[in-house]
Amino acid sequence: VSGGEDEIQQLQKALLDYLDENTEIDASLVFSRKFYVAQWFRDTTMETEKAIKSQKDEDSSEGTHHAKDVETTGQIMHRAESRKKFLRSIIKTAPSQFTTLKMNSDTVDYEDACLIVRYLASMRPFAQSFDIYLTQ
Repeated sequence: VSGGEDEIQQLQKALLDYLDENTEIDASLVFSRKFYVAQWFRDTTMETEKAIKSQKDEDSSEGTHHAKDVETTGQIMHRAESRKKFLRSIIKTAPSQFTTLKMNSDTVDYEDACLIVRYLASMRPFAQSFDIYLTQ
């Protein structure tokens, strides 16, 4: 996985597929699935707000508003909306229908799900700044 938006969404979908498939075995996975969707939605909102705020701070410090900054703000908003649209489609899909929308025919096993969770967790801001906290 190269870390692009499409790859992350595929990993998120694969993890949600795994959770949905195993809800009959462990009912707590229903709540885990809802938690992940809510957390990813919240992360998207927070990242967007942070990026827009940092761009506004840069604009006010420069004193002029460049077309390039407007373009990057538009890109940030477009990317955030596409993520939110993906998550909304998952929220609106009933769990029984969710399994019919799988991208891959092969299923994710427990070890793969653990690996996906670790990778997605490593992309979170706290995990990326953990070395800084540890050094301090």
